[in-house]
Amino acid sequence: MTKIDVFAHVLPINFYDHMKQFDDNLLAKNPYLQNDMLTNIEKIKTGLAPDVKQVISNVNLNPEDYVDDKTSVELCRDANEELIAMVKDNDIFLSAVAMLPMNSVNKAVKIIEDQVVTNKELVGVQLFTRALNKPITSDEYEPIFAKLNDLNIPIWLHPVFDESRTDNNITFSWEYELTQAMYGLVKKGYFEKYPNLKVIVHHAGAMIPFFSERIKYTMSETEYNDFKKFYVDTALLGNPKALELTVDFFGVSHVLFGTDAPFGIPPFGATNKIVSAIDNMNIPADQKNMIYSENLKNMLN
Repeated sequence: MTKIDVFAHVLPINFYDHMKQFDDNLLAKNPYLQNDMLTNIEKIKTGLAPDVKQVISNVNLNPEDYVDDKTSVELCRDANEELIAMVKDNDIFLSAVAMLPMNSVNKAVKIIEDQVVTNKELVGVQLFTRALNKPITSDEYEPIFAKLNDLNIPIWLHPVFDESRTDNNITFSWEYELTQAMYGLVKKGYFEKYPNLKVIVHHAGAMIPFFSERIKYTMSETEYNDFKKFYVDTALLGNPKALELTVDFFGVSHVLFGTDAPFGIPPFGATNKIVSAIDNMNIPADQKNMIYSENLKNMLN
């Protein structure tokens, strides 16, 4: 059985070379970019089990944080073409997720129409919990959600730090940011307004499964049920009991195998650890198969 890792990261080499031209301190600001597993495809292959295929998304390096809108659009378009080529040229990559220039919402919508719709290698778009240090639920970004709803294209939701905070840390901050972004999408009523909206949340839905009863009794019934409409991955670095809690809340059909490779456990990531955790979950074998591949296939038809 093929296992489809829905949240694996890469760094397209040409895109990276272009980005380095705009900031001499790119590596110092983003030390995780020094992981050669993001760029060395042959090395990725040596650490990947033969039954695992990856859906690749660009690591957190967003052009709008460094360049003007015109340049950002060009960089995203070129990077998407590079991602398409990576999928075509490497059988370990099943598909890819497109980048969008968040300092040009109109052009982001155009990229969805021009590149995502017309290339089978691109199965969705990646959005971050914040863009230009504003919540992804800011009104100016809503046209992107509207377009994705109209076209029935899924969102891969990845966390970023809130740069206004001074206590950010890799262990807890991203989970808080994911949770707040989910809260914002629910409070804005996006799932009622956009019934085709599909959002895959990284790190197993962050804090939501653990605090599900708190959500139930402090928010409306509609809002509680809207939280269940998110899809989530399994990127918890293991922990079968936490994954069981995730399934209990979101339902097994909304949980997708995802690892955050190559991050988490050096050098290749936590893929084997997460596979072991899923295999040790106290759920039937057919539900494990749903998590490993069938749920994504159903989502993408």
